[in-house]
Amino acid sequence: MNPSALARPLTSVEHYENFPVASILVPARLRPAVIALYRFARHADDLADEGDASAERRVAALEALGAELRGESPDSPVVARLRAHWVAHALPYEPLHALLSAFVQDAQTSATGLRHADRASLLDYCARSANPIGELMLRLFGAWNPQTRSASDAICTALQLLNFVQDFGIDWRRGRLYIPLDELHAAGLDEDDVARAVSSGRVDARLSALLARQTEAATRLLCSGSTLVRHVPWRLGLELRAIVGGGLRIAERLRASGYDPVASRPSLGWRDAPALARLALAASRPLP
Repeated sequence: MNPSALARPLTSVEHYENFPVASILVPARLRPAVIALYRFARHADDLADEGDASAERRVAALEALGAELRGESPDSPVVARLRAHWVAHALPYEPLHALLSAFVQDAQTSATGLRHADRASLLDYCARSANPIGELMLRLFGAWNPQTRSASDAICTALQLLNFVQDFGIDWRRGRLYIPLDELHAAGLDEDDVARAVSSGRVDARLSALLARQTEAATRLLCSGSTLVRHVPWRLGLELRAIVGGGLRIAERLRASGYDPVASRPSLGWRDAPALARLALAASRPLP
């Protein structure tokens, strides 16, 4: 449920892509808290997605995790590790509860299929599944305020939206569609068209055009949030430049594919390094 992996972790933990995990640019004093946050998010995501448990059991496990955060039951090891850092850095628990609510939504719809009626519903999901990570990172760096909040939310939501396009086929096979249904229908498409595209391994012209609009809207939102790099500590600013650059590079790769992530899912590798450097540098410039 997360945006592209835009920064390489330096630890053995794996695959939660919404934020850099113990990057060399994260000060050593903050890395344990970032890793504890990663492990909590990974654990919660696995409760929502992995294994063959029923939706009811998944929701119950996530609600039990929330109860631990509220102090209503003894801490499990993952919460105990997290709590020590939350107390040390005086971090709020509300962003974690928001994150859990998104995981609960995933678990509840695992059997029936996750759908969003309109963009407001999709953005609400992003506000809970992605934006809390940006808030907590900024709080750790002492850079959370009304000015940075707006830009951080824009970046996190934009990356999530780009990931939805990038993983369009993968998500559909998991019963999830992250294109608002009203926009799908306005394009003259329905869920059967999506199913046929994924089954055939290629999107048609109408679906490509719709995915192009999704991509470009996310790219504009990402660029609007890139001003954040000039309002945070320099190390976090460098990290953000890399993250924004990675998102922009995914958008470039989507354009190059004809907006067909089913036929060719874009991903980043060492060959993208020059483009990433170019885009990361551009992220530090004032917008026109």
